[in-house]
Amino acid sequence: MDVEEAFGNFRRAIESVNVSIATYSNEALGDLQVYPQKGNVGFGAGLHGWGFNINRWAKMYASKFGVDFDKMMEKLWGDNFFNPATKKWTTNMFLPNGKKLERAFCSFIMKPIATLIDAIMSEKEDVYTKMLEKLNVQIPKDAKDLKGKPLMKRVMQTWLPAAETLLQMIVNFLPSPAEAQAYRCEILYSGPQDDECAVAIKKCDAAGPLMMYVSKMVPTSEKGRFYAFGRVFAGRISTGQDVRILGPDFVFGKKTDLHLKKVQRTVLMMGRYVEQLPSCPAGNLIGLVGIDSYLLKAGTISSHEEAHPFNTMKYSVSPVVRVAVEVVNAADLPKLMEGLKRLSKSDPLVLCITAPTGEHIVAGAGELHLEICMKDLKEDFMKGAPIKVSEPVVSFCETVASKTEFVCISKSPNKHNRLYMDCEPLADSLCKAIDKNEVNPEQELKIRARIMADEHGWDITDARRVWTFGCPPDAVANLLVDQTKAVQYLNEIKDSMVGGFIQATAAGAVQNYAQF
Repeated sequence: MDVEEAFGNFRRAIESVNVSIATYSNEALGDLQVYPQKGNVGFGAGLHGWGFNINRWAKMYASKFGVDFDKMMEKLWGDNFFNPATKKWTTNMFLPNGKKLERAFCSFIMKPIATLIDAIMSEKEDVYTKMLEKLNVQIPKDAKDLKGKPLMKRVMQTWLPAAETLLQMIVNFLPSPAEAQAYRCEILYSGPQDDECAVAIKKCDAAGPLMMYVSKMVPTSEKGRFYAFGRVFAGRISTGQDVRILGPDFVFGKKTDLHLKKVQRTVLMMGRYVEQLPSCPAGNLIGLVGIDSYLLKAGTISSHEEAHPFNTMKYSVSPVVRVAVEVVNAADLPKLMEGLKRLSKSDPLVLCITAPTGEHIVAGAGELHLEICMKDLKEDFMKGAPIKVSEPVVSFCETVASKTEFVCISKSPNKHNRLYMDCEPLADSLCKAIDKNEVNPEQELKIRARIMADEHGWDITDARRVWTFGCPPDAVANLLVDQTKAVQYLNEIKDSMVGGFIQATAAGAVQNYAQF
């Protein structure tokens, strides 16, 4: 990929992000659009740990050319071109003689990076050594004997550390908790906006009731244990404190997914280092020890008995790209099981399941996400034990989007009998209840019908005439219901209907049609 093509990809990605921001914009938040010339866009390689924004380059070139920093920021993005012959800037790519100028972003930023990476990957030691001397970059001592990609990774991390760029953008562009929580509380907190907890969150009040949201589980050096990492929005959390742990399935007023436990330790997490603290006030990020047994990925921690949970984070992507993972040596199977458990906890988007065939499936949001997950699984969670990974497969799922406009009619061979059917989507609450096994085929008919009527709004007569659920294990949340009135002898075709329904839900309408 040439540098001009890379610029085009960057610009399209930024435009796509700005479209999404505009779609979900909120007046209370102000202008959240991102612009590279303002320094709030970072470029780089997350997998290799290096990155930059335009600020670094603008500062360097402004000093070199004696130009104002803000003017240099504007010149290094967009349709700005530098003519080396006249030493002047222009917005026209083509000169009168037909010669094509190179875009400033490409010539001043991308070209040096591409040249250095190419020299290292091609092992042109004389080229990259001179470049590093001019850039005043020292090759780390632990990288002196490296070649190719490993050396490139270490050099780029030293020259353009992603952490430095990210921290700079956080400090310059993100509002402080005291300012942000006042308008974010309405979106974050699921309870009334005038209760004691909400008021404390809006004020970022360290003297108020404890309200903390755990957003991620970070693996520890101890096998199978995790730090519960999150932000304290109100109050103060301390070592040994009694807290209420509200899991993602907690519903206010019920005891489902509620745990009353003590915090074993509070720790300040600073990159690779962990420092123990006696307590942590509102507005800070903190890690907790002893919470990982009660939360899988995220949840709310509070000291207030009437506290509502924080709204669970929603992602615009879902784990749809899947790979099957297996060990090379059978003795490493326990390591794989433990590794998958740790991977599932540490990444909020990854899904680790065991298929009916016995395969261990890892699902991610895309191929790059899966690549990073597999790297973490091999190197961090399995300590280098060899594994085999299948090719990525995207799962295909079907559902009913709305009630059918027309009733489907089927006739018996002698044309004397007609069967009328239509379909409509089930309520989300009922689907979730079936997935959690709160409503299942094994329940007593009257008990199941009462649950469906009282909690999910079904007519009690329809609920008692459910013939079958869908095909297990993936399509159970489908129901075949007899809604006929005063029709005789339907039981004679019930077995055939149930068999056909299970077969249809197992494959799906589109796949059945394709096979036909």
